[in-house]
Amino acid sequence: MRPFAHEDRDDEELDNRPSRSQLKRDVEALQALGEELITLSVDALKKFDLPETLKIALLDAKKITANGAIRRQRQYIGKLMRNVDPAPIQAQLSVIRGDSDLQIAWLHRIERWRDRLLAEDDALADLMDEYTVPDVQALRQAIRNARKELAESKPPKFYRVIFKTLKQMIPAPGQLATDVSEDDESEDEGQDD
Repeated sequence: MRPFAHEDRDDEELDNRPSRSQLKRDVEALQALGEELITLSVDALKKFDLPETLKIALLDAKKITANGAIRRQRQYIGKLMRNVDPAPIQAQLSVIRGDSDLQIAWLHRIERWRDRLLAEDDALADLMDEYTVPDVQALRQAIRNARKELAESKPPKFYRVIFKTLKQMIPAPGQLATDVSEDDESEDEGQDD
């Protein structure tokens, strides 16, 4: 047996650990992520699945105005962020900023539906088969008006209205689609009594 075999194991463990510089970069990245969360509105913060202590610290940071105090609060938020998985937070922030691939694909899907609704007469029926349309008559009227705008080279007011309507109907990435048919059934049951 070698006299210093345990030292070899310690050296291997030391080699596999991240460096101090890497640990510092990781902590600074978490603190920067926390600072980005501070800039969000209170309503946007409520949508995040964060520990209660972190939410309270973020809301407190919004109220602090003194430079030294906000610096300490940011450091505290960075410390709290060490206990949180940053990946879901970063993904949700990228959706809010609109720079995620899923968000861009969702917006392109809406644009394709809008263009299809204006080009094809049977596209509305296909849309109704795939999604719940809250007000079919209003959407039909907006499509007619948008076609008229395009033909007369007018400003695209109803073109935008169709986009906004589709944006409300087609669930965004990360959102659950609300099943309106179940709500309708529960309302119908209540009316039968």
